[in-house]
Amino acid sequence: MKLDEKGYDFIRKHEGLRLEAYLCPAKIPTIGYGNTFYEDGKKVKLGDKISKERAIELFKFTADRFASKVLNITKVNLTQNQFNALVSFAYNVGLGAYLSSTLLKKVLYNPSSKDVDIQFKKWNKANGKELAGLTRRRAEESKLYYS
Repeated sequence: MKLDEKGYDFIRKHEGLRLEAYLCPAKIPTIGYGNTFYEDGKKVKLGDKISKERAIELFKFTADRFASKVLNITKVNLTQNQFNALVSFAYNVGLGAYLSSTLLKKVLYNPSSKDVDIQFKKWNKANGKELAGLTRRRAEESKLYYS
């Protein structure tokens, strides 16, 4: 299973595009569509700039990498929309957080459980502060997951 165009579009919409590096709400240097690293593993640094074309390349590389890892971690049958939602979640919170999340445990136990919705919605904070953008994103990830 791979991300489809709907999945790519969903993540890009929620990440937004920034061609100059900035500090995300978690205070991590970020560029393009939410990228914190380049393909060679180097961290994004404040002051970095890229073109829109480069941002798209970097995003596809990173999103595909996340999709592959989510597929390997999530050993249950998923619909395309469930997969897209989980990749979006992991892309945003990081693979370590996804791997240790109760959300993943609920998905592995029963992908159809309404408990998954509850778990999505718990991940709406950065540095302990609730963010409206994350609250919206988690609601939309949950909606996509169940559609």
